[in-house]
Amino acid sequence: MNKTFGNIFKGDKVIWMVFFFLCIISIIEVYSASSQLTYKGGNYVAPVLKHISILLMGIFFMVVTLNIKCKYFRIVLPLMLGLSFVALISVYIVGQMTNGAHRWVTVMGIQFQPSEIAKGTLVLAVSQILSAMQTEKGADKQAFRYILTVCMFFIPLIMLENLSTAALLCIVVFMMMLIGRVPATQLGKLLGITTLFISGVFAMVMFFGTDRQRENSVSDVDTTQVVAENDKEESVVEKVFHRFDTWKARIDDFIYNKPLKAEEVDLDKDGQWAHANIAIASSNITGKGPGNSEECDFLSQAFSDFIYAIIIEETGIFGAVFVAMLYIILLFRTGRIANRCENNFPAFLAMGLALLLVTQALFNMCVAVGLAPVTGQPLPLISKGGTSTIINCVYIGAILSISRSAKRRGQQEEKPETAGAMVDDVMRRGIKTA
Repeated sequence: MNKTFGNIFKGDKVIWMVFFFLCIISIIEVYSASSQLTYKGGNYVAPVLKHISILLMGIFFMVVTLNIKCKYFRIVLPLMLGLSFVALISVYIVGQMTNGAHRWVTVMGIQFQPSEIAKGTLVLAVSQILSAMQTEKGADKQAFRYILTVCMFFIPLIMLENLSTAALLCIVVFMMMLIGRVPATQLGKLLGITTLFISGVFAMVMFFGTDRQRENSVSDVDTTQVVAENDKEESVVEKVFHRFDTWKARIDDFIYNKPLKAEEVDLDKDGQWAHANIAIASSNITGKGPGNSEECDFLSQAFSDFIYAIIIEETGIFGAVFVAMLYIILLFRTGRIANRCENNFPAFLAMGLALLLVTQALFNMCVAVGLAPVTGQPLPLISKGGTSTIINCVYIGAILSISRSAKRRGQQEEKPETAGAMVDDVMRRGIKTA
């Protein structure tokens, strides 16, 4: 029996424990935060059962991935690059709009976000470039150009419909280049150009975007006129840059988010951050207990984007710190695994995937507590989701696959398992001494 479980749960045990705790927290909190879905569907257990089925599907793909040797990840890279690029293009042609964004594509009745696949593909490509172009003094200067070339095919396509995902992905790629010892002069120039680009995008959003809620609250505009304007047929330019309105609204909410008295808060216009703050403030340090959340009935996307606020409301500061520590442990444990890898490629890949998960998690937490503008980023492996949950499980599976080979090498270095290995070790020492 133990041997059977050992064959299934291969890889680093700490990573498995972190994943196990995240899944348990996810099931409990999604069940607690899905009151709006249960009200609409009329079934209390249907949302959480669907979430559990997606988690089980993700675990299946994770087990499959952890049994794939790391060298095969390189082989599928060209195929993944092609599929990801085509999928991102298809979003603008046959993609479905949900919550004001074209992010989903339906294939054979299955709806998925191509950006989720593109994120892992880009990390895989950057890992391959950094590992192939490593020298004794760090990464070759050409590696920087190759990485930027690959990013130019993916980042702009993701950015037009999901700016926050593109920004987080850029941060992860930059940290990977730091770990890969890309020349500091190149990274410095990249930071300067990126700052100018962000400033330009910010200026365009604030100039061309329209915060309809704020304008309507200032001027007495006929609501029928606003609806008629929204129903007009969009031009090509409007279809491409329609997200400017959403971005400006979120920036305005963050900039003008000043302390207000309770009676001055507009729960219709500022419902997300207001109810999130109420959930956090009413936790009373120790929390109300699992399943006792009250703000989940009022907070939009309580089971997804703002699930961390519900966690704080129900479990208090201790639960909030525990969840944050799980992601920190995941990052540091992956760093230890990467340090044991003999080759550069699995080390870069493991760190890139861990940074992808942890960076998104920390940003989601900052949004929930009001330290960052609302972006729509779910909490990895906890928020209710479809494609994102399955893909994140695959990322964990890839890290576990890398940990298997890294662990064996670490054990062989500490204690040779066979007599032949001991003889080889003695001979190597003799040659070095001679």
